[in-house]
Amino acid sequence: MKKARNEAPNRMLSTVVGIIYVIIGAGFMALAFNLFLLPNQIASGGISGLSVITKAVFGWEPAYLQGAINVPLFILGIIVLGFEFGIKTLVGTFALPIFIYASRNMEPLTTEPLLGALFGGIGVGLGLGIVFRGNGSTGGVAVLAQIIHKYTGFSLGASVALIDGLIVTTAAIVFNVEQALYALIGLYVTSKTIDIVQIGLGRSKMVLIITNHEDEVCHAILRRIDRGVTRVSAMGGYTDDERPLLMCVVEQSEFTKLKQLVKSIDSSAFVIVMDASEVLGEGFKRV
Repeated sequence: MKKARNEAPNRMLSTVVGIIYVIIGAGFMALAFNLFLLPNQIASGGISGLSVITKAVFGWEPAYLQGAINVPLFILGIIVLGFEFGIKTLVGTFALPIFIYASRNMEPLTTEPLLGALFGGIGVGLGLGIVFRGNGSTGGVAVLAQIIHKYTGFSLGASVALIDGLIVTTAAIVFNVEQALYALIGLYVTSKTIDIVQIGLGRSKMVLIITNHEDEVCHAILRRIDRGVTRVSAMGGYTDDERPLLMCVVEQSEFTKLKQLVKSIDSSAFVIVMDASEVLGEGFKRV
């Protein structure tokens, strides 16, 4: 009973923090839209990209269009997919068009399309990354992609790519091919920025070591680099001999020292190195 009482405030706090993340992220997305994307007619996917096109063709206010599409999509998502969207998606669905409307009269920071695509993509990616960190959504394409995924079997990634591809193709028809290429640049920068916000700039290395001197290598890593080592049972495919595999994760700055250390103990060691985008646990990020 006591545990249940403690969990309720924690869930409430988590929900409040998540809502704050969604609101902040929506603010960054709105600024990127009005300062970079809309003035340069960069329709880089999503409902915001569609609103860039309709603004140019019909003169429709982007905030109104996004609200008019996002709200019905949110309701449709609840009907089709259930209530798992939650309060944070509801907040994001309304917050984004409100912020876009509130900042609609701000002066653009550039009228150069390439700069608009690059910095607009960074701003949208930053905003979306913050929203995702709060386990939220701003609705729109994300909801539509989930509906397509449910009824067609397409992966979520393919569903999003399909929708964004249609919007970018429409931009090529309405504006020109060059504007569509700028939109693709914006999409790419957005995806990379989301990764940075989600994972961080730090990169670690996961190292697998096969050596006949595993005890010496293991102790040297523990003592001289101060990193943990995991022994994994393995068997040689050609000899069928037992060949213990050492697995170690180090920071990028520690990798050269590890490589030299292994070489000094066993110059014939077999070493495999892989990038580890995110490492959680003692000595790295907290879970």
